[in-house]
Amino acid sequence: TSVVIWIGGVYFVTFIVLPALRQAEDKVARFEAVESLFTKHAKFVVTLAGLSGFYMLYRLEGWGRYASIDYWWVHAMTLLWLIFTLVLFVAEPLFLHAWFIRRAQEAPEKAFALATRFHQIMTLLSLLVIAAAIFGVHS
Repeated sequence: TSVVIWIGGVYFVTFIVLPALRQAEDKVARFEAVESLFTKHAKFVVTLAGLSGFYMLYRLEGWGRYASIDYWWVHAMTLLWLIFTLVLFVAEPLFLHAWFIRRAQEAPEKAFALATRFHQIMTLLSLLVIAAAIFGVHS
């Protein structure tokens, strides 16, 4: 469930919220407002996804899967989770948010386009990893 909420939320922001804000005069401020609300939920569900994923590995005694290329999709899922975790818990609070605000003050259109592109890349990467995991489990 946590993965559905997490990736579904990223998809919603990427393909619904950001395009809806594209024509707004205060698009960066509105994006910041939505993103700050979503970030709280994202932090919770990303943490829950990590805890449940590592718990499943523990219960299934699946740690050895990290040592096998046959389980490459486990590596992909873990890497995706790690990227989101680092962005949400490290990069965003330490420097990314301030950097984005500075960019938005200098060039709001470019900053908004950059945020849109980042979300598109992360959504595409997430969907590819989900497909890879489904393929990996069923192959």
